Amino acid sequence: MTPQSFLKTLKTAKQTYPFSIYKLLLNSSSINQTLDSPETPLSDLNLSTLRRILSDPDIKSWKCISLFNFILENPSLFSFQPDLRTHLSLTFRVLSERRFSYAKELLKPVAIDDILRYPFNVIVSSVIDECGCEKKVVGRFFNSMMMVYSDNGKFSEVVEVFEYMKNNEVKIDEKTCTLHLLNLKRCDQMELARDFFSLMVESGIDVVTVYSLTVVVTVLCCNGEITRARELVEEMGLVKGVKANIVTFKSMIGCCVKRWDFEELDLVLKLMEKESVMLDLDSYKVLIDGFTSYGKVEEAERLVLMMHDKKLRVESYLYNLIMNGYSRFGLVEKVIELYSEMSSRGVTPNKDTYWVLMNGLCKAGKVCEAMSFLNELQVNEFEIDEEMYSTLSEECYRVGMIDKSLEVVAEMIRDGFIPGATICERLADSLFEVNRKEAQMLITIVVKCGIKPKSCSQYGLK
Repeated sequence: MTPQSFLKTLKTAKQTYPFSIYKLLLNSSSINQTLDSPETPLSDLNLSTLRRILSDPDIKSWKCISLFNFILENPSLFSFQPDLRTHLSLTFRVLSERRFSYAKELLKPVAIDDILRYPFNVIVSSVIDECGCEKKVVGRFFNSMMMVYSDNGKFSEVVEVFEYMKNNEVKIDEKTCTLHLLNLKRCDQMELARDFFSLMVESGIDVVTVYSLTVVVTVLCCNGEITRARELVEEMGLVKGVKANIVTFKSMIGCCVKRWDFEELDLVLKLMEKESVMLDLDSYKVLIDGFTSYGKVEEAERLVLMMHDKKLRVESYLYNLIMNGYSRFGLVEKVIELYSEMSSRGVTPNKDTYWVLMNGLCKAGKVCEAMSFLNELQVNEFEIDEEMYSTLSEECYRVGMIDKSLEVVAEMIRDGFIPGATICERLADSLFEVNRKEAQMLITIVVKCGIKPKSCSQYGLK
């Protein structure tokens, strides 16, 4: 509000109302909120005058709201309290200006306050008696009522408002219904969410949208009712013409994958194809993760190829998941093949890629190949962690590569890691047979690191 219009409003109020009311208007809407309140009640202001002020077009609505709130917060200064009619009058005024947040704040006392609230039927009666507003403003009022009840956990009252609006042909905003469903989901009221959606569908009103459908599908999936969710998507498409989108399907895909329900997943994917809904990047990631965790590695690999065909960005961790899956089955050749494919398709390996490769090769007894990848890992300046060092040193020892195992242990110590006592003892036992000095040096280093091998005494160490 400009200073000029502010002064004009005050000038109008000063000419129309007693000075005490003009002063109260000025103080109650002070930017600094420093109220110069009189110590005795204001006799100049009564309920009738307040109503006249609140409906006065020459006084800005924000000043009316400030005055109204000031009266509510300072009841001892006034000989009256605003009644329901006054609340509603100001609420309709701000709704006509599309100030929805103000309207909801004004409705809270009469809708949910423990002392001031009125039953919904009483509020309706007052609206009918007093309202001379446009039909669209009346619609805004009841939609605001629904949201006030919903935001404050008065869920049975939401149904009451919905039924009234339906029966009296008051326009129900589909966004209001969707927000209410989200509130129910947030409060873990899954049964109520299903019931309210059924009420929306059965009402015959055009309030069901893909957004409200998606919320309910998510609710059903959270309860494990995947089949019911899929059937609902099909039903809404046929009966209401509401087509599910990728967000709707992702809820079902995620639920199927999490529960390893691949039979239902197949039905969901077929429905997607029927509805011409394409998988997006996130959907592919969820599917690949699910397939690899269950052991359906070939299906996961097929999806990665589809991603490449569709020019979607394939991240290295997706390859890592598939390579790890093949590694669990001992198919190290497939692991190497996928590593080569990564490079040819421009997907950069990361540290985890090398770990999957080395671990798989070690399990297959191909320790030399694993050590070559260790060198590549170092060339690419990836950090080698303790688990990598331990695995490589133990596997080198297991296949008789004592010198290589010793090299790995020495490098491990240089990087600040303490090798396991077992591998050090085994290395020392082997090395003492051919080179006692080198073995004793190894044991000494390990002891200085805080580990005391079991066979320490036989090496002359305390």
